[in-house]
Amino acid sequence: MKVPTTALTTHQLFISRALPHLAADPRLVGVAATGSWAENSMDEFSDLDLIIAVEHESFAQVMSERESIAASLGELLAAFTGEHVGEPRVLICLYNSPLLHVDLKFLSITDVATRVDEPVVLWERDDRLSQSYAASTGVYPLPNEQWIEDRFWIWIQYGTSKIARGELFEALDFISYLRSTVLGPLGLLRSGCKPSGVRKIEQLAPTLAETLESTVALHDRENCYLALERCLEIYRSLRSTAITHHAAAEEAAVEYLKTMRARQK
Repeated sequence: MKVPTTALTTHQLFISRALPHLAADPRLVGVAATGSWAENSMDEFSDLDLIIAVEHESFAQVMSERESIAASLGELLAAFTGEHVGEPRVLICLYNSPLLHVDLKFLSITDVATRVDEPVVLWERDDRLSQSYAASTGVYPLPNEQWIEDRFWIWIQYGTSKIARGELFEALDFISYLRSTVLGPLGLLRSGCKPSGVRKIEQLAPTLAETLESTVALHDRENCYLALERCLEIYRSLRSTAITHHAAAEEAAVEYLKTMRARQK
């Protein structure tokens, strides 16, 4: 088993207890760790992300037994599947003694090669899991910058209308969406980092994090307008010149924001 030097006892203890249970199930091919474990960047607050490779012919049966399998690995407090993040094959678990968040992603051995990172194999029955990883490369999805530009100025008009109407909680959620969907990923990408929303942005790109502070608004109409203005300014600074800019939509949305902000003064 390869263990990162920064891995903490809590995570190591769970792995040491879980692997014998998983290895005893003949339907399982292997187990690999992704996320912070694979990146050797774990700390005491890290989740544990595990890939559980399953024999193809047993996959449906194992999927129907995921929660009982998870319960065999420790004191399982609660678990739910990951449809909310577009990945129903993930079982998101909370274990006790000690408290630990563990994501168990069940995959057919025929599907493990398709991935966004480079997992670390912790256990395997034979070498099929290692071979699948060795024969392919994980590709993290990059932001589709044209997709963003095609929507961004419509989003700005939408956000402006929410502030103008006084739906400030809706506006706050919307500004957060821009930060995590547009500004964070583009800013991290320009900084040479994995564009994973705003995750670890304070550590990976502190200058960018400082810039984004001005997009964090209060429950106040003027403050929301200011934050939305900063969002569009930062987007303009990050936007690629290689995509098609929607200049007319941009001009109209910016003017609308200025008009609505001036009206409330």
